[in-house]
Amino acid sequence: MPRLLLLLLAPISLLVATPSTPGAPSYEVELTGTPDGRTWSGRETISFTNTAAESLPEVYVRLWGNSRGCGSVSVTGGVVERDCTVAKFALKEPLAPGKRTSISFDVKLTAPDREDRFGRSGEFSFFGNALPVLAVRDAAGWHLERDVGIGESFYTVAADFAVRLTHTGNISVPSTGVLADGVMIAKQARDFAWAAGPFRSAESVSPGGVRVRSWVTPTVTAAVADAARADAAASIDEFGRRYGAYPDHEIDLVLNDRWTNFSGMEYPGFVLLISPNSPVVHEVAHQWWYGIVGNNEYADPWLDEAFATYATDVFEGKRRAGCWPGMLPVAITRDMGYWGAHDTSYGTFVYTYGSCMLHELERLIGTPAMERLLASYAKAHWHGVVTPADFKAAAQDASSVDLKAFWRDHGI
Repeated sequence: MPRLLLLLLAPISLLVATPSTPGAPSYEVELTGTPDGRTWSGRETISFTNTAAESLPEVYVRLWGNSRGCGSVSVTGGVVERDCTVAKFALKEPLAPGKRTSISFDVKLTAPDREDRFGRSGEFSFFGNALPVLAVRDAAGWHLERDVGIGESFYTVAADFAVRLTHTGNISVPSTGVLADGVMIAKQARDFAWAAGPFRSAESVSPGGVRVRSWVTPTVTAAVADAARADAAASIDEFGRRYGAYPDHEIDLVLNDRWTNFSGMEYPGFVLLISPNSPVVHEVAHQWWYGIVGNNEYADPWLDEAFATYATDVFEGKRRAGCWPGMLPVAITRDMGYWGAHDTSYGTFVYTYGSCMLHELERLIGTPAMERLLASYAKAHWHGVVTPADFKAAAQDASSVDLKAFWRDHGI
């Protein structure tokens, strides 16, 4: 049956730390898939507003699906550059400040032969970071940094998508978005991802009313799928109480046991998970720390990974007393360019020491203050983009303790 996946994007607040332009992007996409769901082709339109003070002569579109080799994602009408991961679109005429326009192009996506978030696994295809999305331009200029091959190097703003996925195969197509009157709706989403194949599915509803669906490949047992849904339901309600209610009505978990390059990957309302031993709670935490409170994942990977790890610890009752090892030889705030060249240190510093720093902060200012801090910080930057300075300012506002020495001692 044809499926219409419609996602609409709302305006973002224009604070000093947030992207300056393009603003309020929205995506309309119509794709037709091959019967096996491996290749999708069609038309994409991106609308946006020039929220800068000067005219905008061009925009850039990220083709992250080509980061491990050209050919998996192709577009027409733009000049493709930078190892096939960027397409430059010259506007018909410079877009004046405050004005809105759109670009349209043909697009073709083919899941490559690799076990990855954008790849192919047996009869199943996965389209994570595959759909072309607008690049971000802020005070530092256009962000066209490459995907370094580990973690996430992505930088997007909250947007609305309208995506129609049509196919004739005997397959299921779980995706970002919520079904309403035959239409998949995803508002204020930072990306749009989907999978295609003969999945088995099941669903449950959390006590807080969030629909949790699991989609599994044949070798994933029903018990594993049930456990994943239970963990997702419990954590999504808990995180909603701590950081602000989950803004969508459902979340889709896609479980496969063949991935070798990652154990889990988060997208808005849509999570890819290795089975068994899936990091379900961590990926659900990313719905807040990345999905709702966004960041430049290339420049500041700790702003989502450390927070998702800390949130998982708190959910599991782990307080990590004495976890900070002292002055670190490398700051946890290094960018993905550094971690790509030092990949064996990435997880230890960004995830482990990053979350440990947050535990140490909690011990310094007290648990009630830490809880107030994270709730107010999330509310203040809901669907926005944060920087380290934003978090430091929020932490200082939440505490009567002068935190200058703390930041210095922890290299923040």
